[in-house]
Amino acid sequence: MPGYLTTHVLDTARGLPAQGVTITLDRVEADGTRIRLAETRTNSDGRTDAPILPKDGFATGDYELVFHAGDYLRAHGAPDTFLDLVPLRFRMAEEAHYHVPLLLSPFGYSTYRGS
Repeated sequence: MPGYLTTHVLDTARGLPAQGVTITLDRVEADGTRIRLAETRTNSDGRTDAPILPKDGFATGDYELVFHAGDYLRAHGAPDTFLDLVPLRFRMAEEAHYHVPLLLSPFGYSTYRGS
């Protein structure tokens, strides 16, 4: 089964999916070179409309998702934008479904490898 990558963002302070978060995905080469693979925004469910890295573009290696959290938080009235860009660097080492969500609040975040 070919691998692919999905993500979503939940606003834990508001208890809602985070709609309108810009997300970029880069492949990070061994020499540090970054290759932009995708740029998208979350929908009303806090997800991207399609896998951020679909099966036909999947390759094992190192990747970085960057969530533009500051723009989203300011748009939803956060008085202080402690967080701005939230980079998540990770390795996809096998052909599988990788799901990397972001749980976001104005002053912190968490992530995990989901299913």
